[in-house]
Amino acid sequence: MIHNGLKAHECKQCGKAFTQFDTLHTHERTHTGEKPYGFKQHVKIFFSSSNLQVHNGAHTGEKPYGCKQCGKAFTQASHLVRHERHERNHNGSKPCRCEKCGKAFAHPCLLVAHERTHTGEKPYGCKLCGKAFSSSSDFKKHEQSHTGEIPYECKQCRKTFISSSKLCTHERTHTGYKPCGCGKCGRVFTYPSFLKIHERTHTGEKPYRCKQCSKAFISSNKLHSHERSHTGEKPYGCELCGKAFLTSSNLKKHE
Repeated sequence: MIHNGLKAHECKQCGKAFTQFDTLHTHERTHTGEKPYGFKQHVKIFFSSSNLQVHNGAHTGEKPYGCKQCGKAFTQASHLVRHERHERNHNGSKPCRCEKCGKAFAHPCLLVAHERTHTGEKPYGCKLCGKAFSSSSDFKKHEQSHTGEIPYECKQCRKTFISSSKLCTHERTHTGYKPCGCGKCGRVFTYPSFLKIHERTHTGEKPYRCKQCSKAFISSNKLHSHERSHTGEKPYGCELCGKAFLTSSNLKKHE
């Protein structure tokens, strides 16, 4: 019946038909209000076991559905399908532009989150400590700092992570997988953030500016290294002779 399209199981209340009796039985609960699947932490109940599993993922942080092109992970298969269908996720198109600084984004929701860096708005507040965040992802990471839960462990180096997506991204350091390619020169990178910094070498964009001398840089790391030239801080010390350096690269050259 599943393959021939025949829907022999009909709901007596509304007449809607289904190919399987189990699906009909789940549907009937929308009329009766029955919710037999409860979550132990706060006894929230659901019409179907699949909805319960999806809800459980919100507590565990598990995201088993990963995009093969960019590595982004999702709690539901339908969310992954929607992500893969959206051409802008992988072709680099960024039609949503910030009116304040000109930075562009692929989706309106990313632009909205970015605009909060200008307005200072932080709508996500922690009920335990009162700390507020501009993005829901940062808020969720913070919540796990209270529980201490870091459930995802790398089998190769035993390093642990708060989400399956972060573990998936970390594993590329062992496999050498570099899915992020530059459209200008073809150079490939392990992470989207590395690609974004590299692309600025083509565009000339330097969004990180020193407050002391106004010199601009393509990444926050390069800005921080430069700022030490003003403060005199040298955090990288040689274990053999004690000589200190502004950057880790200078320390490596010395060693």
